[in-house]
Amino acid sequence: MQTRILGGQLTVSSIGLGCMGMSDFYGTSDENEAIEVIHYALDNGINFLDTADMYGPFKNEMLVGKAIKDRRNDVILATKFGNQRDESGKFLGVNGKPEYVRQACEDSLKRLGVDHIDLYYQHRVDPTVPIEDTIGAMAELVKEGKVRYLGMSEAAPETIKRANKVHKITALQTEYSLWTREPEDEILDVVRELGIGFVAYSPLGRGFLTGRWQKPEDIPANDWRRQQPRFQGDNFYKNLELVNQVKEIAEEKGVLPGQLALAWVLSQGKDIVPIPGTKHINYLKENIAATDIELSEVDIERLNKAAPKGVTSGDRYPDMSSVNR
Repeated sequence: MQTRILGGQLTVSSIGLGCMGMSDFYGTSDENEAIEVIHYALDNGINFLDTADMYGPFKNEMLVGKAIKDRRNDVILATKFGNQRDESGKFLGVNGKPEYVRQACEDSLKRLGVDHIDLYYQHRVDPTVPIEDTIGAMAELVKEGKVRYLGMSEAAPETIKRANKVHKITALQTEYSLWTREPEDEILDVVRELGIGFVAYSPLGRGFLTGRWQKPEDIPANDWRRQQPRFQGDNFYKNLELVNQVKEIAEEKGVLPGQLALAWVLSQGKDIVPIPGTKHINYLKENIAATDIELSEVDIERLNKAAPKGVTSGDRYPDMSSVNR
């Protein structure tokens, strides 16, 4: 497994492991299998684990903590705060108040069973709190040794610039894939100008780009993706046309469509680290194998033509108000 450096500061494996689906959102899961997946990732060179307090809620951090209990030195551990949920899972809103930042960090440290977090993200920007105040509180955690590096997620360009003036931002995490190319409009230019690394979540389009679903009903009834516009009705079938084009190119190369989609993200810059999530070892093996796929300029040109910016039908979320702010 090759490595990449986020923000000129943090060396991580070239792909990470998104752990969200092991506890929440993507249908049923099995804790023992999830722990096996995390261990397999660590055994095969993936050292970058991504979680958040809201996943579960809270359960995912506890799961990750359990999995890495005896392997803390093998892990670059990333978690997030800001999307506030209660024990029942009810969403309470976005919270970026300085006092909440500290409490959220303390709670995450306890659940994870660690004395520090390697990369601590603001999960979403709170529009009611100046970004300088939130990042200032996060910076205090760095001074205290509870956090090593700071990150942001789904922040707007001007917000990123303001935040970076308060404290160095090591990574921005935002959705990026063949069917989500909006970061190319401005975000990627801004983070590169500031020397901030880019962590691409959902690089497989929440699994859609793997081609495993042929109709909306193929997605389990208890899977959160059913609520997303891109997975519904006419949007689903229009987006399936994109997947079929990716699948055609993948077959010519002798790889799987999901592997090709992941290789495309990896090809977009050495400062980009995708974090595909999975709760199954067979999918994890496919993702690891994708890191060895080399794309020619012709391959990339064909994929760009098959999935040009803006081609995807439907928004990423039912409510887009909390992103890019």
